[in-house]
Amino acid sequence: MRHLTTTMAALCIIALSHLPAAAQAPATANLVASGVRAAWEGAKRNVTRSAELMPESDYSFRPVATVRTFGEILSHVAGANYVFCSAAKGEKSPHAEAAFEKTATTRAQIIKVLGDSIAYCDAAFAALDDKRAGETVDLPFGMGKGARALPLILNTGHLQEHYGNLVTYFRIKGMVPPSSQAQ
Repeated sequence: MRHLTTTMAALCIIALSHLPAAAQAPATANLVASGVRAAWEGAKRNVTRSAELMPESDYSFRPVATVRTFGEILSHVAGANYVFCSAAKGEKSPHAEAAFEKTATTRAQIIKVLGDSIAYCDAAFAALDDKRAGETVDLPFGMGKGARALPLILNTGHLQEHYGNLVTYFRIKGMVPPSSQAQ
């Protein structure tokens, strides 16, 4: 719950940072939805660039035996994307959270399932506006009911959480992670 509170606070700060502009902008600006989408864009960029940057030979790398490999983290993220974003769409998830961890085993397969899951989520984020953000939906993972924006916010937090894992893997390998590279 602490992770949820931290994620919600960060996204509120992003959305509220645009308040002076909101006073001058038309009511159709969808500032909350825009903030949720901006957070998603950053998270998906880091994860996608990570998948592309790591060489195939290091997709099987894990720092210790008790954690997922680099590739398994990305496969896990792909499955979870479907679960979170299907909740926001108000539909049954086309894939389980663990759907790809054992079936997508090569770099090419993992990049494909990750890209497909991101495209699926992009549609959910694109459909979000401030009115729809507050509509009630069934939340993922048996969390009950809540605002349509919540699974999208949780998904962004989930991507950032696992991007943090990937950053560690990059550093152990002597590589610079995407968010630390010159733009």
